Amino acid sequence: MKIDNNNFYIDGKPSFYLADTCWSAFTNIEISDWIYYLNYRRKQGFNVIQVNMLWQWDSSKTDLDLLPFELKSDGTFDFSKVNEEYFDRAGEMIKIAYEQGFTIGLVLLWANYLPDTWATLLKETSLFPKEKIESYVDFVMQKYNQYKPIYIVSGDTDFPNDNVIDYYEIAMNRVKENDPNSIATLHIRGREKDLPQRLLENKNLDFYMFQSGHNRQYQYMAYELAEEFYSKEPQNPSINSEPCYELMGYSRNEYGRFTREDVRKVAWQSVLSGAKAGITYGAHGIWSWHSENMEFDSTVGEAFATPYDWHDALQFEGAWDYAFIKNFLESENLLDIVPVKDLILNETKEIRVSENDKKIIIYIPSNITLQLNEDYSTHSAYFIDLESKKEVQAKITKSETGKGSYVKMHPYTKDALLIIKK
Repeated sequence: MKIDNNNFYIDGKPSFYLADTCWSAFTNIEISDWIYYLNYRRKQGFNVIQVNMLWQWDSSKTDLDLLPFELKSDGTFDFSKVNEEYFDRAGEMIKIAYEQGFTIGLVLLWANYLPDTWATLLKETSLFPKEKIESYVDFVMQKYNQYKPIYIVSGDTDFPNDNVIDYYEIAMNRVKENDPNSIATLHIRGREKDLPQRLLENKNLDFYMFQSGHNRQYQYMAYELAEEFYSKEPQNPSINSEPCYELMGYSRNEYGRFTREDVRKVAWQSVLSGAKAGITYGAHGIWSWHSENMEFDSTVGEAFATPYDWHDALQFEGAWDYAFIKNFLESENLLDIVPVKDLILNETKEIRVSENDKKIIIYIPSNITLQLNEDYSTHSAYFIDLESKKEVQAKITKSETGKGSYVKMHPYTKDALLIIKK
């Protein structure tokens, strides 16, 4: 995978970054289950798997006794004592994924391993020594760089002070010193709009990852953050790397779970608001790799309800909806779309629009007659029901005032796309 002209490329072709979230893979997954999981996601069209290099602090419990470093008597890691078996096994898993055509998005330093981050303030665990960052990056790259991972330098982080920024800048710079052709990025916490200027201006940052997250009250951040990162300088590809996960309980243990339609909505709103380079899917039970007979601590981190067993979570229908986004944009040559702000006259921000020189793509989360500020009554158009993927022709009528046009409601009961041919 490479980046050029604000697009990802695979084997020389412009491609949509479609990732699945499997943070806890290296500590929790049997090799046979890993192969089964990858086979399923490959058939769906996923091309990236996002994994935490180290132990995920809010993962599900597991029977596997695999940790990256030796534990001290107080339960924290001794970062001077590497568990070679853990890293060798992770290398075997990365190799398997690579041979199946996947890129691993490898998180180097999740927020809980750094002092003063929001995660550490909630629950201090093992703090990674700053003086060991470069040797750690060297160690990881020596083992896995042949498999061309994306180095996600930070995990779910905020930037409370210069010390935290130092950690990430040291790691990111070291990645590029070791391999200038590698891809590096930062995974930041939910609803975070700003990158510190030092990191924003660092030429080693190849693309932007933002996170609309799992708080029910802030799902509009999917399109607001997409707009924010689309407008940043320097201009880089951006993706929503952690939208709400399918059937994840709302954060802070608020009652309720995100549905298939919820996760589909934030995906389309992100992609059509400027984050058109890709999207990351998540299933509640896959990211933490949960088995129904094992424990899950709902008090750690953002406090989520119990996950589904991973066998069930792998079958969630929302993953197919995300695969459809990739297949649709690639097959219709829409990877060059740009967001449009002034086409829709309806008084809502929920409807999102992008276009290229051939088509206009409009996401309609709830059925409504659309008012357009341009006359498209002579253009052909059609709707796609985003749940069934059925298509029907759309009727566009010139406005009686002579200005603009309107599109009659589609016949579907849930969200839909409207495609207008120019």
